[in-house]
Amino acid sequence: MTAFTRTALRRKSARRITAVGLVTAGTLFLAACGGDGMDGMDHGSDSGSASATDQAGDADQAGDFNDADVTFAQMMIPHHEQALEMAELADGRASDAEIKELAGEIEKAQDPEIKTMKGWLESWKQPTAMESMPGMDHGGDGSGDGMMSAADMEELKAMKGTGFDKAFAEMMIEHHNGAISMAEDEQKNGTNADAKKMAGTIIKGQSAEVKQLQSIVDRL
Repeated sequence: MTAFTRTALRRKSARRITAVGLVTAGTLFLAACGGDGMDGMDHGSDSGSASATDQAGDADQAGDFNDADVTFAQMMIPHHEQALEMAELADGRASDAEIKELAGEIEKAQDPEIKTMKGWLESWKQPTAMESMPGMDHGGDGSGDGMMSAADMEELKAMKGTGFDKAFAEMMIEHHNGAISMAEDEQKNGTNADAKKMAGTIIKGQSAEVKQLQSIVDRL
């Protein structure tokens, strides 16, 4: 082999090594870039999914009540408050043991419900009372809410003994029927699960009390 031939072979071998080195380096570079890009895309996708989930959760939380739920709570609070006022009048006025016991049960059931409904309205960022609530201050106006008028309450306060017992039972029947009607509206038109559940509790509990009160009226 001549010196020229050996030199030519060395140059060809050097070019082959250089080319292989460049291809290898290029492959590693592309792999690194591709990995970074994929990681970035994966992380971006995860972040986007988490964000979408969070937003969906916020939307669910913000949309878990409607106007019917708000109206139910706003109207039932003063309705319950008047029932408590009526129940408190039994102390020192009622003579019938069953009336006394029932008055205590009304206080026990409705006071916690008032607190719960006020908590809902606060969490919903809604006022605890409506600006105008027809029928809530004046009984017997055909609104069907069962609220007693101021005159009704004064008349009840002036009674004692059997007269009080019978008047209390008759007024509470009307009052309970109003609450039952309001609760039925909530179950039909509301969307909040807790509010609809309470409405069901009111319907069941107060329907039973209406029957009990009617039996008291019938025997007095």
